Amino acid sequence: MQQALRSRTEFGHGPPSAALSHAPKVRSLIDADALRVLHRSARVLLNDLPELTDRLVAALRQQEPAYRSTLESDPAGTWQEAHRSLRHSVSSLLDPRSARDAALRCSWKIGASRAEQGLPLDALLHAFRLGGSLIWQSLVEETSRTAPEDVRLLVHVAADVWNFVDEHCTLVADVYRKVERQHAWRQEHRVRLLTAALLDGTSRIADVAETAEALDLPEQGRYAVIAVAGGRQAGRTSVPGAVVPAGVRVYWHTGVEVDHCIVLVGDDDGDQDEPTVGLSAPAGTRVGVGPVVAGLAAVGDARRLADMALSMCADDGGTVRLTEQLPAALVMSCPELGGALAEKVLGPLLRLEPSDRDILLDTLSAWLDCDGSAQRASVRLYCHRNTVLNRLKRCEQLTGRSLARPADMVEFSLALTARRLLRDA
Repeated sequence: MQQALRSRTEFGHGPPSAALSHAPKVRSLIDADALRVLHRSARVLLNDLPELTDRLVAALRQQEPAYRSTLESDPAGTWQEAHRSLRHSVSSLLDPRSARDAALRCSWKIGASRAEQGLPLDALLHAFRLGGSLIWQSLVEETSRTAPEDVRLLVHVAADVWNFVDEHCTLVADVYRKVERQHAWRQEHRVRLLTAALLDGTSRIADVAETAEALDLPEQGRYAVIAVAGGRQAGRTSVPGAVVPAGVRVYWHTGVEVDHCIVLVGDDDGDQDEPTVGLSAPAGTRVGVGPVVAGLAAVGDARRLADMALSMCADDGGTVRLTEQLPAALVMSCPELGGALAEKVLGPLLRLEPSDRDILLDTLSAWLDCDGSAQRASVRLYCHRNTVLNRLKRCEQLTGRSLARPADMVEFSLALTARRLLRDA
């Protein structure tokens, strides 16, 4: 019932050949008198098709609310569709052998086009049953008008008429669901492509509004991205709910190795600075939380920063918030400079014998982690406090830097961070 139908190749090649060759016959064997009465009345209906079509369209307008908008937007196309369907149906009553295939193809096209338009399947099937009821009622009315004594003979063909209607309803439902699945797949694929472009930072400005609508997220919201990897043994589907609590507006984009979660931050009060991350993620799951960015168009930057946080996670799992690791993030943002810094500051230590090198580097790291307390560092390293102080003095002598000078302490800290992160990268 639509003027511009999509090409048959988009949905397949029409009704399957099995449906054409193995479907039940249109009518069973009936006696000659009943067949004569059926043909006589059907020929009258075929000549009065415009009036019959008007009656069907009026019935659709009155009894099927879903068709009203269609009738208002495309009255001529809907009328022509109803006319074709009725013509094929009545022709099949007169000559089922030669008209049946064309009738099936007509119903197939109607089912495919209406599925593309989004007309509810129940409404479409109701329309076909209304058409069947109208044809049967018209057959009875015509026979009653011209030969009342023959009305009783129509009982013999009633089952055949309704079998025809059921056959076409089954075909319409099948093609409708097939097209619906294809449409859903295309929509899902389109959303995935839009989201991937958004996360990659390659999304066009013109596509951001469409992406926001597809993801059901505001275009101008405040966003962060969470990168999740590992924990596959517990099942991919269990990770999202464990990482992001219920009630938070998010969109998950699954990848081969890393899944990304776009999180709308501070949707209610606007005061939240970072997304809430759950603590019940499966064992081995690594979670990187990026900082908040303004606007959906900036999600590509948020994803890059979330991936950076993910790269800082321990191999056995855990959560890293980039805002809590900004010095490390500075090193990771430019590995070449981080490597150069590590070589410049720690070079003399790195060129020692491995056992000697590791002792000095571990002592320096422990002292920095203990806020410059030699006593606490000695407890962590299982040695005397004076041993820690002697090792630190040797570090100063070899590197030419002083741990009493704030600038040198910063360089030591960044150099150690660079060595740890870049060595594990």
